[in-house]
Amino acid sequence: MLLAIDVGNSETVFGLFEGETLLEHWRVGTDTRRTADEWSVVLRGLLEGGAHGGADDIDGLALCCSVPSVQHEMRDMFRRHFDGVAAVIVEPGVKTGVPIRMDNPKEVGSDRIINALAADHLYGGPAVVVDFGTATTFDAVSTKGEYVGGAIAPGIDISVDALSRRGAQLHMVEIVKPRAAIAKNTTEALRSGIVFGFAGQVDGIVDRMVAELTDNPDDVTVVATGGLATTVVGECETVDVHEPWLTLIGLRLVFARNT
Repeated sequence: MLLAIDVGNSETVFGLFEGETLLEHWRVGTDTRRTADEWSVVLRGLLEGGAHGGADDIDGLALCCSVPSVQHEMRDMFRRHFDGVAAVIVEPGVKTGVPIRMDNPKEVGSDRIINALAADHLYGGPAVVVDFGTATTFDAVSTKGEYVGGAIAPGIDISVDALSRRGAQLHMVEIVKPRAAIAKNTTEALRSGIVFGFAGQVDGIVDRMVAELTDNPDDVTVVATGGLATTVVGECETVDVHEPWLTLIGLRLVFARNT
């Protein structure tokens, strides 16, 4: 079985594959203080608690990581706790099959390239991937499956946290769909501004990207992913598909290309 690991700034997602089938998935907080040994304990606990075997059944590892200090510990964990298991870490030199049409290709996060690969594999190009994470990222994929650029905006959690810190009479709220755009209390007003505001942001940026990708908007598939996607995606008019495991699928594809 293949264990795919997507390390983000806020959360780390583990996905267990048997062939092309995602058997199980887990989400934990990304803690930069965890050592390789601690990550191994967390991982083994998740695997042993699942219904598809334990750590000894893993015969492949695939990792993309947005946090350099965590990538160092993950690399050490692979070496010390999964010795002999084939491992692919997405970094310069790893074959993704995605041409990167950027001024400096090394600037592009590995998760964004993996998302582009998975979107092109699943739906073909042109495509736009909207990833709702610590930042909300927008990534454009050409008809030829090339990564041609993107945009980065503050994520939902960052924006809510900043608002609560800077607004003396504002507070943190659970982000759920508001009852109406015109709110009758502060909690609902925050929810309206956050959910409908981010949906409008997504639609505005996606429309501009689509216009730059092709003359026919119907040719473009807009894919939403990321841990916070469910909060907003239902209010977005431009999103065609919600694929929560897009990055894990991309890691499975990269592992197959490099082993």
